[in-house]
Amino acid sequence: MNNTKKNHGCSCGHSHGSDSGKLKTVRLIIGGSGFGMALLIKTLLPENHAVNLFAFLAAYLVLGADVLRGALKNILRGKVFDENFLMSIASAGAFAIGDFPEAAAVMLFYQVGEMFQDMAVSKSRKSIAGLMDIRPDFANLINADGSPERVEPQSVNPGDLILVRPGEKIPLDGTVVSGESSADTSALTGEPVPRRLYEGQEVLSGFVNQTGLLTIRVTKSFGQSTVSKILTLVESAAEKKAPTENFVTKFSRFYTPTVVCAAVGIALFPPLFGLGTWAESIRRALVFLVISCPCALVLSIPLGFFGGIGGASRHGVLVKGGNFLEALGKLDTVVFDKTGTLTKGVFRVTECLPENGWTQSRLLAVAARAEAYSNHPIALSIIKAFGGEVNKSLLDEYTQTPGEGVSARFDGARILAGSPRLLARHGIAVTDSELPGTKVYVAQDGVFVGLIVISDEIKPDSAAAVKALKARGIRKTVMLTGDNPQTAKEVAEKLGLDEVCAGLLPDGKVEALERLESEIRKNGKLAFVGDGVNDAPVLARADVGVAMGSLGSDAAVEAADVVLMTDEPGKLAQAVDIARFTRRVVWQNIAFALGIKAAFLVLGLFGIANMWEAVFADVGVALLAVLNATRVIKN
Repeated sequence: MNNTKKNHGCSCGHSHGSDSGKLKTVRLIIGGSGFGMALLIKTLLPENHAVNLFAFLAAYLVLGADVLRGALKNILRGKVFDENFLMSIASAGAFAIGDFPEAAAVMLFYQVGEMFQDMAVSKSRKSIAGLMDIRPDFANLINADGSPERVEPQSVNPGDLILVRPGEKIPLDGTVVSGESSADTSALTGEPVPRRLYEGQEVLSGFVNQTGLLTIRVTKSFGQSTVSKILTLVESAAEKKAPTENFVTKFSRFYTPTVVCAAVGIALFPPLFGLGTWAESIRRALVFLVISCPCALVLSIPLGFFGGIGGASRHGVLVKGGNFLEALGKLDTVVFDKTGTLTKGVFRVTECLPENGWTQSRLLAVAARAEAYSNHPIALSIIKAFGGEVNKSLLDEYTQTPGEGVSARFDGARILAGSPRLLARHGIAVTDSELPGTKVYVAQDGVFVGLIVISDEIKPDSAAAVKALKARGIRKTVMLTGDNPQTAKEVAEKLGLDEVCAGLLPDGKVEALERLESEIRKNGKLAFVGDGVNDAPVLARADVGVAMGSLGSDAAVEAADVVLMTDEPGKLAQAVDIARFTRRVVWQNIAFALGIKAAFLVLGLFGIANMWEAVFADVGVALLAVLNATRVIKN
């Protein structure tokens, strides 16, 4: 997979060279130990300049190898004035004027900053497509003699017939030629209710055949099939968004050439106008360069985001990088999936509508008897609502028709429970209802006795989560779902959402998301919150993809930038608060670092500050930045 989608580090981070995290840690340990040893040697042998030079130079080369390499590469590419060049020339100048400890200290403190940055950077995202379990492994192609042959899905052409057995994935889009069954469509729609499949119905690759044997005429090649399109969406969504350019890099474009030119001026102009010796002016210019090293500034940004990421994790929110945390603070629109995100994904009986003088309790009892042997989520919800024991020994007949329902004989009474089509085949008319949800129609001994409405339960904090987001200035809240429009509209109204789009497949969700992105305010960001495999493409496409970490699929968690580990949508509002507080802390650190830097540059310009004072000033700023960042962690 192409992982160019998003910058997985802190928004302020920058990497020099291709050193791994372990190598950087080892280098920091060795270089830091070498620096300590060099200080000890300087204390014991203060007059031996050659030994001191060797000791500090060895520590310097270990600590600053990637900086020096980065500066050289950028010079060869024509990009001279960056932070690598500034630190390289300043530290080299420190060696030139005999300030060996200061030169090595510059690189040591820089590597400490890199270490903090690496702690805030999440591991690179694995290939999402490899985690998605919807890619078909094979297709059963029906040969001319009628026998099935297992082949690669890519080798099947439109017009061919394929056989799909119970438990197998439907490998290609097509139309059912013969057979009836039910299909698990949750990988595409996110909805757990099985879909009935029958002759003449169109089916999509990615469905899982559950109960019956199906013969399907292929209508699209594998490359044009639904499952292939979804995988392509996930793999290519990354390319539609460029990574945010970090502040330090942009700042150094102006800062570095400015201070280098200033240092050249400090070295040249005073002696030319008789205001000092060349040696004094050159030394002052090199001190000025050492002071100008942006170590504290480099530290201040990643430390702030590291604090924010740590603070979010304490609240059960995993943020995969500082740039995503920053984006959370700029949210304009939040888009939700429904099932498993705003709802529990667990069915329960919400309405019992008896007919012909029956009571609700009697209706539930009869339906529970019919569903006694079923493991279907709808059947289990009816049995749970009944709450009693069904004497299965009185069931002497039991027939389940895929996509229609159940026919059973209990203690001599014929019971039907399922769709209106099942009852119609037995000549029984039903009374319908406009209530949203999945409906089970029940008849006994040829008489319609009522219907049961089963719905997914809204999570307790979903309404509060939507309200909290609006209270934080989120302009628009939207729900995208594969569920039917009636149910989706009811859930949206209960939660106070601004807009709802129903009946969507993953590619439809991406299209809806792109439309919503075109409507957001300037500099605003869009977040999508989902939990299923079918949400992976739109999670990858959003500015900030937010996944449910406890019950969500592996693909959704991997595709997301933020993971709500407790599956509570209300955590998103907390994450927004943390992101905004983090942003304030980061800019406090930036302002403080620049302020101190400016003060010492002025002092260095007039020869008042020496190198150690400048280095320790940087260290002090870094420590204060750490302390400021801990406010975010404890928030």
